Amino acid sequence: MERDMASIIFTAKDIFEQDFGREVRGYSKAEVDEFLDDVIKDYETYAALVKSLRSEIAELKEELAKKPQVAPATSESADHGSTTSMTNFDILKRLNRLEKEVFGKQILDNSDF
Repeated sequence: MERDMASIIFTAKDIFEQDFGREVRGYSKAEVDEFLDDVIKDYETYAALVKSLRSEIAELKEELAKKPQVAPATSESADHGSTTSMTNFDILKRLNRLEKEVFGKQILDNSDF
């Protein structure tokens, strides 16, 4: 299995089976066990979530691979009302023209002062 992050050291079973040495002034075994039980539950929840998300990613990649690839529209085709999708660059060019049209007039009107 491919892992994007650092390797996982412990499984939920490893945590469950972990045994700590005892000392005179150690922690309460019952409290430690209760805490580790909660850690195990969280760990299993995260593992299930990761598995689910990886599955969803694989499905979405398959869907994306099946969809026909649409060539990006050129600025020439976008200006002529073509139905192909516009690229970000084409949209930015159009926004730039609109800003010049709107704000350019305001700048000229305000320059009389």
